[in-house]
Amino acid sequence: MQWWAWIAVGAILLGAELAFVDAQFYLVFVGLAAVVVGLLLMTGLALDLWLQWLIFGLLAAASMVFFRRQIYNRLRRELPVMKDGLVGVVINMPSALNPGDSTRVEVRGSSWNAINGGQLIIAAGTQARVTRVEALSLIVHAVQD
Repeated sequence: MQWWAWIAVGAILLGAELAFVDAQFYLVFVGLAAVVVGLLLMTGLALDLWLQWLIFGLLAAASMVFFRRQIYNRLRRELPVMKDGLVGVVINMPSALNPGDSTRVEVRGSSWNAINGGQLIIAAGTQARVTRVEALSLIVHAVQD
């Protein structure tokens, strides 16, 4: 194969890694192996076709085995952890809330109905923790120090 064909295939594979949402970071190493073979041929090194494919295969496999996990984990570690649901969220109570009573509260930019599910009065301006969500209501309990 010509040197430019190897580089073109490598560029296509690298671009495909970007096009797929979560290709698990495999195509990068295959694409880089193709580019390396193309660069070897571009320097004037005369390699038989079978040797080109052998170098390509060995580079792709070795780089995936030895480098993929470390690089992939390093890149993925930087993503923020997404928290599901509102259970455990601490909110400030705008008004006093007797046991069993309800009031409107703002949580994460949305208005919710908060019901005091505990035995203690939650004073205005104090914090309460969401213990469960029932339909459109948050069941809250007083945060005790």
